[in-house]
Amino acid sequence: MQRYDILWADDEIDLLKPHILFLEDRGYNITPVNSGTDAIEVFQERTFDLVFLDENMPGISGLETLTELKNIRPTVPVIMITKSEEEHIMEEAIGSRITDYLIKPLNPNQILLSVKKVLDNKRLVSEKTNMSYQRDFRTLGMAFGERLSPQEWTDIYKKLVYWELEIDETENKSMADVINMQKDEANSNFAKFIMENYEDWINGDEDAPLMSHQLFRERVFPLMKESDKPVFFLLIDNLRYDQWKVLEPLISEYFTVDQEEMFYSILPTTTAYARNAIFSGMLPTEIAKKYPNMWVGDDEDEGKNLHEADFLDIQFQQNRMTDKHSYHKITNPAAGKDLLAKFNNLENNKLNVIVYNFVDMLSHARTDSNMVRELAPDESAYRSITKSWFMHSPLFETLKMIAEKKGRLIITTDHGTIRVKRPFKIIGDRNTNTNLRYKHGKNLGYTDKDVFTVRKPERFFLPKANVSTTFVFAIGDYFFAYPNNYNYYVNFYKDTFQHGGISLEEVIIPFITLSPKNG
Repeated sequence: MQRYDILWADDEIDLLKPHILFLEDRGYNITPVNSGTDAIEVFQERTFDLVFLDENMPGISGLETLTELKNIRPTVPVIMITKSEEEHIMEEAIGSRITDYLIKPLNPNQILLSVKKVLDNKRLVSEKTNMSYQRDFRTLGMAFGERLSPQEWTDIYKKLVYWELEIDETENKSMADVINMQKDEANSNFAKFIMENYEDWINGDEDAPLMSHQLFRERVFPLMKESDKPVFFLLIDNLRYDQWKVLEPLISEYFTVDQEEMFYSILPTTTAYARNAIFSGMLPTEIAKKYPNMWVGDDEDEGKNLHEADFLDIQFQQNRMTDKHSYHKITNPAAGKDLLAKFNNLENNKLNVIVYNFVDMLSHARTDSNMVRELAPDESAYRSITKSWFMHSPLFETLKMIAEKKGRLIITTDHGTIRVKRPFKIIGDRNTNTNLRYKHGKNLGYTDKDVFTVRKPERFFLPKANVSTTFVFAIGDYFFAYPNNYNYYVNFYKDTFQHGGISLEEVIIPFITLSPKNG
């Protein structure tokens, strides 16, 4: 066990001898001094892991000493000790970046708890997290093999993300490989679940989960009717559940989470299919049949989401909703700042839809740029970049403004992404689409294993270019690769974040309703 060095400054240090012996018996090295001046002198000469600092010392006070110590080594934790319970002293100490605050008379266990909280926190949290996950590991593994409902799969996915984030916070991340292995096993079983049930769901099965095309009718319109404030519907493209969880603490400073719900993206889990379904309230073949001029096939170069505002208007009309609403697509920081500048214009609308494309752009940039790959080599770093972007984005400022104006907020997405690792050979003609997680065409060549093949797309409400069109979906962490130039293709796309196929990360996605704090 590591022996920590602690500096203890108190003008009555001799009276604290029993406490010092108590800590030394437990393996801590204590250096006692009886003034702020001595503390500063010793602190300049030696390195300490922690400082105990009496607030009320003659000469240089504890707070003045604290300032000097922070100037010398700002990262060393300081625990302030005082006889005073005056609020202004506590506030000044906290504002001066103390780590903890103890009030005399002290008792040994109180001191020990504070020391462990500061010095042993990471080790103790790591040990506790790893032990708790190990207990849950077997329970989760046994659940994969059972016949589960959509909600039970949602609960499993949320639990896996919980442990992934907890393990990510541990010091040595010793269980990271285990949680990744368990996620792979879960995804393998989840793919089987989707293959067995998706066709029934999309055709109206009563056990179906909430899906993309039902979102406005089942959730957004009812919220608009019950709310006496404007509703802001924020769709962040590609936002996975784990990314929402790292943004949640930031957003929770301004909003209360009323409900954290999950829904299932339709297939393919891409912007063109899933997001158009959200805004139109229709499935792909319904859109293509009723509004052929607004449905853009995969074989066409035109943008796939140029008609979202039109689809939103149509869905309002179909549901006899006459409320005033707006639609805004943000694809760069300038557009985000422009929306923020015009925010007052949004207050008169019952619904304001805001689509933010940053996370989608990040996933593409990570594929195309070596620098971004270095910055986000894995899920943990990918989450970190998402959080950093959000903290400094016009979007965060917009959310603060929504909270200030007491608006209701919905945060959701159209699909997630998965980091692909294993190539799957497939052959297609020149009309085959380019997505790495699903393919469709009339002459696809592949082994019918470890994929989900849809030979009758019309049963899945998927448009088909000709009578023999087949859809093939990648499952787990596979991605499609052509035999031509195979090695280059595999090396370029391995470990990139892709979407369009079947995985927990792509399919099960967040729908969060929030209310402004103090609203």
